[in-house]
Amino acid sequence: MIITLTGGTGFIGRKLLDHLRAAGHEVRVLCRSPKTGIPPEVALFLWDAMEADPPLESLEGAGAVVHLAGESVAQRWSPEIKRRIRTSRVEGTRRLVKALTGLDSKPAVLVSASATGYYGDRGDEELTEDAAPGSGFLADVCREWEAEARKAAELGIRVVTPRIGMVLGPDGGALAQMVPPFKMFLGGQLGSGRQWMSWIHIEDMVRALAFAIENTALEGPVNAVAPNPVRNSQFTRTLARTLRRPALFTVPERALRLLYGEMAGILLASQRALPRALEKAGFTFRFPELGPALKHLLG
Repeated sequence: MIITLTGGTGFIGRKLLDHLRAAGHEVRVLCRSPKTGIPPEVALFLWDAMEADPPLESLEGAGAVVHLAGESVAQRWSPEIKRRIRTSRVEGTRRLVKALTGLDSKPAVLVSASATGYYGDRGDEELTEDAAPGSGFLADVCREWEAEARKAAELGIRVVTPRIGMVLGPDGGALAQMVPPFKMFLGGQLGSGRQWMSWIHIEDMVRALAFAIENTALEGPVNAVAPNPVRNSQFTRTLARTLRRPALFTVPERALRLLYGEMAGILLASQRALPRALEKAGFTFRFPELGPALKHLLG
């Protein structure tokens, strides 16, 4: 199958590219810069999601489109950064669906990323895909983002919107930022430590995206998280034990807000998301528990 992938140079995208190619698919990658490190045998198309529609030739003949592109949320949110976060996701997805409208032969499926930020800060509430959206900047962005992707269904395209949690990998994402402080004996829980963290091993994340492409019964929002979320305090203890380091400190909420501004809300928000749609569709997690997942990644 020909699969068009946006965000193919990112942390998740690179792993997915390798996975899909290993499975025998022809993958086309859309990205903003030609200097990507993508293998020369992979067709590369330039696309700035905030400025233009994607080139039609990148989509023609594709059986599936996976849309992962978006400005990183892991940075201090100035007004300009917030504009880029929203525009890259909402306007970018709108441009992509507009381009799909112009195809004579349309892909069977669009897998368009979202995030568990959709739910906002929800305390101990168990969040399945049927849960209502939360409030706040990121929740609003996710709601608009998904709404733009759903418009592809009007074209007869199956649409899956994976709400991605914290993806754990050894060479990118949140874990790469967490490990150095712990190795220097500076690791600790964030705020009260009571907030739930919905996480997923990078291998399961990539497998879930491929599953969404292949499984025709899967449609709509999908919580792309492991089935066993943990509180931040438990995550901290498990990571410290895996690295054979103590977790001596607590990073106060006030310090996080001074350091990261509004973005600190992501670190302190509680989201106890559960992958009901994936489990119902028959997906099997290789790393359902945090301890073995961290040991596999860091051991």
